[in-house]
Amino acid sequence: MASLSPAPEEPADTPSAGASTAAPAPDPALVLPQVGGRNEALDGIRAAAALMVLVFHVATETGDALAPGVLGGLLSAFDLAVPLFFALSGVLLYRPWARAALEGRRGPDVRVYLWRRVVRVFPAYWLVAVAALLIWSRDQLGSPRYWIETLTLTFPFNTDPSWVGTGPYGLGQMWSLSVEVSFYLLLPLFALLLALWARRGTSVDARGRRLLWGLAVMAALALLALVPQYFPEHRSYMHAWLPRTLGMFAGGMALAVLSEWAWREPGPDGPVRRFCRTAASAPGVCWLAAGGFFALCATEATGGRFIGSGNFWTALLESLSTMGFAFLVLAPAALAPRPAGPPPPLRSAAAWTGGRWLDSLLRHRVCQFLAKVSYGVFLWQFLVLYLWRDFTGQEIFTGSFWLDMVPVTAVTVLLAAATHRWVEEPSRLWSRKFFRRP
Repeated sequence: MASLSPAPEEPADTPSAGASTAAPAPDPALVLPQVGGRNEALDGIRAAAALMVLVFHVATETGDALAPGVLGGLLSAFDLAVPLFFALSGVLLYRPWARAALEGRRGPDVRVYLWRRVVRVFPAYWLVAVAALLIWSRDQLGSPRYWIETLTLTFPFNTDPSWVGTGPYGLGQMWSLSVEVSFYLLLPLFALLLALWARRGTSVDARGRRLLWGLAVMAALALLALVPQYFPEHRSYMHAWLPRTLGMFAGGMALAVLSEWAWREPGPDGPVRRFCRTAASAPGVCWLAAGGFFALCATEATGGRFIGSGNFWTALLESLSTMGFAFLVLAPAALAPRPAGPPPPLRSAAAWTGGRWLDSLLRHRVCQFLAKVSYGVFLWQFLVLYLWRDFTGQEIFTGSFWLDMVPVTAVTVLLAAATHRWVEEPSRLWSRKFFRRP
């Protein structure tokens, strides 16, 4: 998504007492978070998340993620890729609205935003959805409701579906895409409410604090959404609805606020800039703390191995853990300055000094390629996995993880690359004919 150029308030550096000349002011773009253009580090995290989802689904089908023990728990925790996707949407899509709210001006054009989201999501999804329906749902092809629910991504709202699991066969992972689309539709409303709340602030700092408090309320509402999910009876389908995931989006939106606030914070070096600089310069600490949440989610303390299982208290702990995990994984990349040049090769010593390993890893050409085709990887994986398991005659919850993982990954990436070239990119270029930004 194209982003607007920042309008920073750059503080003037003053010479120390007795100094004859003033020290040159550092380029803000080299010390403040990157808020414009493509953030390749965040793209790298998107690539990693797409592979994590694939690992989780393959391990679940073979039964490895359901097996007792440490390995099964760790494989089951790979579904933490979903909170990463949600938080990424929060930080990238909310940023223009955060910028406008901090500056006290009007946000971006909602029509352009929604049109871009529609074109980004649906053409490639429709291709995969129709293929899955034609292969596995032939008995439902005469049902208009079945087609409408599937093609509009509203099937998670069917509380008495004809399928088993989280969606029509071959499309079970699309529940999270339905949550994403729900967030896309409501983001302008969320942004408006946050802006109205922030408008009462008389300074950039006051507006920034109000935005963070508003996002904290948004996260609290996500936790409260667990009450109707589990009381008076367990409604597992509500796990696939937006309310219970709002905290994950809010974490990403908070990173958007912090990154834009750092550019506008008055004074030479305020607390927001120090926080951003600390997080960006200590990726190892952030990821180590995120690893703690990952390990917690690998235990039974956060519920069972199936989506939506467990009870209220395990779901509460899971929600808090997923929020913390997503925030800590994204923070070093979302709050880092724009890279001054290409990353040092991973095999060089320079890549392992000064916290540059994260930049070298996430901006590696393999990561960047996978990031480019990550949406297709997400879309195609179940269809390829099920066709492969049918071809090899495997029963559910049986088989070899690596026997499935290697060929399924290869074919999924090939299909994703083809979809990106012949569906996603042409759709994006075609969509530009309707709304042209001045």
